[in-house]
Amino acid sequence: MPPTTNTFASAHRQYVQSLYKRRLKNSLDWTIRRDIWRAKAMEIRAEFERNRDVKDPRQLAQIFEQAEAKLAAWKHPDPYIAPTAPGGTKWERNLPPPTENPYAHDEPTQYEPRSWNPFR
Repeated sequence: MPPTTNTFASAHRQYVQSLYKRRLKNSLDWTIRRDIWRAKAMEIRAEFERNRDVKDPRQLAQIFEQAEAKLAAWKHPDPYIAPTAPGGTKWERNLPPPTENPYAHDEPTQYEPRSWNPFR
């Protein structure tokens, strides 16, 4: 039974870490200044520390459900996105140049004589 318990503990730890990180990021969306946000981050940490020693699976499920509900209720409508992240203001702004031949042009139009096109 140790591998199952160890697997459960690992999955539980990852879930709690994910939940903690999502709560911190969501609170940072609401408060831009880090010096003001730090107090809120410490409150979130204290909340997680209060429930650190809970081992009862039913009580854990209830705590997780409440935490997810709180996270959903306080979700920011316009979250901060880093400028270079997908969806950010600088995302794909400076794309690398195309690799195809930059001198390839369309066929000459009716106003351009064929002999004039130097790339033929």
